[in-house]
Formats: sequence, C-alpha cells, structure tokens
Amino acid sequence: MRIRVAAAAVSSAVVLSALALPVAAQAATERTGAETKLSSFTSKSVQPRNSLGNTKFSHAVINGGKDIVLGTTGTKSVTVTYTATDQNGIALTEAFLWQGTDSSTTEGITGGLGTDDDPDCTETATQGTYTCKAVFNIHPATDMKDNGVAGTWKLFLGAWDLYANASYNDDVATASIKKASTLTANATPEPVKKGKTITVTGKLARANWSTGKFAGYVSQPVKLQFRKKGSNTYTTLKTIKTNSTGALKTTTKATTDGYYRYTFTGTPTTAPATAPGDFVDVR
Repeated sequence: MRIRVAAAAVSSAVVLSALALPVAAQAATERTGAETKLSSFTSKSVQPRNSLGNTKFSHAVINGGKDIVLGTTGTKSVTVTYTATDQNGIALTEAFLWQGTDSSTTEGITGGLGTDDDPDCTETATQGTYTCKAVFNIHPATDMKDNGVAGTWKLFLGAWDLYANASYNDDVATASIKKASTLTANATPEPVKKGKTITVTGKLARANWSTGKFAGYVSQPVKLQFRKKGSNTYTTLKTIKTNSTGALKTTTKATTDGYYRYTFTGTPTTAPATAPGDFVDVR
C-alpha cells in the first residue's frame, strides 16, 4: 500500500495538537521551511529528547552510504531509504537532513534540508512494517549559503500512525555533506632527457558556498604520484602542501616514460580529488 495519499485522512488540527509545536526560525541554510517543519516534530517537554512515540525507524541508508558531495551550481538528488514499523499502521512519514545539537530549538539547528515531496512508503508482507524512500533535491546555490555547514549531518524521521499519533527520531543515521574539490597537474618539459628535472605544477580548489565559486584550498597536503607507461599502478613520490592560493609546484627526476599526477585524500569537510595523469616522454 502506498501511504502518501493516506495522509489526507489525518486532520491537520489533530496532528498539530498532538505534536505541541515549538516555532523555529531561519537557520544556516536558506530553505527555511525545512527547519520549521523539522522542529515542529519535537516536543516542548523534557528537552532535549532525540526520539518520541511508538513508530520505530531502522535500516536507514543515506545516498547509498556515500558522502554527499556538492559543488556550487546545479541540483544534487540524494535518496534515503529506511524502514518504519508501527503496529497501529502509518499514515505518513517525513524526512529531514539536519545539522546541530538540538532539533527542537532555533539555536540548536545549524542547517536543515527537507524533501520536495512526502516520502513514498509501501507496507511489506509483515503487517505494520513499511519500506520507505525519500528524495532530497539539494541546490547548493540556495541551500548551502554557509561554508560552516559542511561536515556531519543527521537524518531526522517523523511519522503519524493511522490514529494521528506522532513519532520521531532525530538521529536515525548520519552522512557527510562535503564541498567538491578539483585538482590539476602539468608536467614540463615534455619530452625530457633521462635524468633531467621535471617540474610538476597544479592547483587544488574547492567549492565556496558563500561566494558560489571554487577557490584555492590553502595549506593542504597533496601527493605527487607517478605511473610508469604500461603499468596500472601509481607510486607516491612525495607529499607537498598547497601555497596561499592553492597552487602546487615541485620537481622530480625523469627516469622513464610515464604519467605524473597529484592526488588529495580529502578532509571531513572537503571531498578527495585526483588530477588526470600528465604523460611525459623521456628520451
């Protein structure tokens, strides 16, 4: 049974009175409706409380278990799957991604993202158990205005059963939302005589959500790697740091034909990046 349409049977007045709603204002991100709806699930009594009600949520997977990597433009669609269980049946579920320490207060929410549509839930062969899917369409240009919100986000799930009883859990699962990064590499001269010096330049940049542009990533460790022609394996030659503009420059000795590249392992707030290998012919 698809349950999105079943929500029409639940009186909004009954639902609101059951939830004892607090009011949330704008948090760090721009889609203010997400924060308002998110905080409306939490009870005013005995705060902070990270779960309430009889509906249980489990088996949640965010973005296939992978980091959510955002650039500065376009739309990133993120799918979340989960199981909701309630012996009183389920009329409707809601899903949010949020960041902070307390989902019931404005001060406790530093970022919030909601779905455009209610999640789709289907009752399984086991009565009272539903498999659900929610889709978050994230627009970095408007949703991620604060660079500080990169990092760990939590999955908030709420539900109403068929008798309009509300439940929620504000920490069902976690995911990392990271800034996209780019990396280049250019090895010169080419061709080069064996034993002579090769200079490898490049630049590491990452998304800046405040400006809507990519900017150099300063003082980050980046590995210079080499792959011999005919091989599939890169070997790390050295590790250097980006300068004050994110630029890279180092030298190495030419030994044989092959590819040079830079690789960045990433940070808790920034995705990894690897430059395409740049071929050098050694004569």
